Amino acid sequence: MNTATTAASTIPRAQYIREVGLISAGHGLTHWYPATFYLLLPLIGKELGLTYTQIGFILTVQHVVGAIANLPGGAVVDAYGKKGYLLVLALIWIGVPYAVMALTHSYGVLLLCMALVGIGNNIWHPAAIPLLAYRYPQRKGFVLSVHGMAGNLGEALAPLVIGALLTWFSWRTVVVMNVVPGVLMAAMILVLLGAFSAAKNHDASDINAKAAQPWSARQYMADVGSLLRNKALMLVSVSAMFRSLTQAGLLTFLPLYLAYELGYNPFLVGVCMAVLQIAGFAASPVAGHLSDKWGRRRVVMSSMVLTGVTIAGMVLAGNSIWFVVFVGLVGSFLYAMRSVLQAWAIECTPRHLAGTGVAVQFSISAIGSSISPALFGMIADAHGLQAAFYGLAVSIVLGNLMVFFVPGGAAQNAAAK
Repeated sequence: MNTATTAASTIPRAQYIREVGLISAGHGLTHWYPATFYLLLPLIGKELGLTYTQIGFILTVQHVVGAIANLPGGAVVDAYGKKGYLLVLALIWIGVPYAVMALTHSYGVLLLCMALVGIGNNIWHPAAIPLLAYRYPQRKGFVLSVHGMAGNLGEALAPLVIGALLTWFSWRTVVVMNVVPGVLMAAMILVLLGAFSAAKNHDASDINAKAAQPWSARQYMADVGSLLRNKALMLVSVSAMFRSLTQAGLLTFLPLYLAYELGYNPFLVGVCMAVLQIAGFAASPVAGHLSDKWGRRRVVMSSMVLTGVTIAGMVLAGNSIWFVVFVGLVGSFLYAMRSVLQAWAIECTPRHLAGTGVAVQFSISAIGSSISPALFGMIADAHGLQAAFYGLAVSIVLGNLMVFFVPGGAAQNAAAK
């Protein structure tokens, strides 16, 4: 048993719950804010007179900037080391731009705010995911699934809460009120983790000698190059890209389909979006545990196939109770694989580059997230929203093909080294 494993096994249960709980709760809020915005999109689109393509481009800007910010964010995480402070910064950085949206009627300013959100969202993950993965190495899949499950919970509660608030307040008032949870959670992480002892303990237990060397920009770029030549990491990341492409398209256009095609009011739209996330919330820890037990590949492949099938079933169900059932199934399978792919990427990455490895995966994933809203917005304008959903089903099946070629066992370990 190595030093990291020994340290993890001696962590008191109360400390384990506090660290994993607070970091996961913070992750929930990083997803709360985008989930809020997805619900506001139909209202903003009508008020500003936007086309499907323009609505999709708002999300494309967020994901493009996030993709660009990922690698610098990973460099900061690996060089700075004090991940806890970066988690606090990320929460504040994500929340404030949404409040600024309340003050503008300009499409350009709206795009600028979403660009800032993209930067903040991609500071959180390179800091939080390696911290949890190496803090609890024997339960990596499960701990990351709890972290991911909190993201699902944030995305599930946001539509319900915001949908209810929209029956009483304007969307501009709601986004200002929405800043408060992020500020409070940032303060809780700062105070209750005790000067970020979780990050300090993690750093102290790092047995990789390279982690102790002074940070060098030249060496860092060489290390990034080695990650880009890491076949296992690249294939897992491309698979994650197709999953993100499907998720971004679904979250962008499902509220529009519900509001424009099925005539749902904001509260009912929020309920359906919550069903999507609640199903993912329930499936995430199960998938994480099974991936620790049975292997990442089997869980990812099963989830991707079933996601494509259920998206097609959702569209065919039309305006019936089966539509909501299929929405729940899509959420279960789509979100079940997210944390499993993250754990898989960590296993393909050298430890001293963990933050950068996560950043590489998220950068490649962000390509899919960036393309999806604008691409499927154009498809929806040309052929209708149903055509866009069928395209999303095809995209997740393509992602499954990448999984076949990921090296396993000794080959994967060699790639990480």
